Amino acid sequence: MDQLDVSGSFDVHEYRHGLKLLKDDRGTMTLSNRKGFACPACGNEFETLFISEKRTNTFGDPGSPFCLVRTDDQLLVLTH
Repeated sequence: MDQLDVSGSFDVHEYRHGLKLLKDDRGTMTLSNRKGFACPACGNEFETLFISEKRTNTFGDPGSPFCLVRTDDQLLVLTH
């Protein structure tokens, strides 16, 4: 299982073949994991990836376990 590379910064375009865009707003993006990539935080397969370049974010209850990963300029939230 391939793991997302988050060293330095995360480039979603490197993984677009296995991620499906669900939502794209100003400064945020939500994608589903179609290929079964591994979470860079825990190593398990994740379901949804939320990427934010915003300084602040508010989240509701994701309804499942999640991991947080911080790159140089992004916050990644991975739900399992």
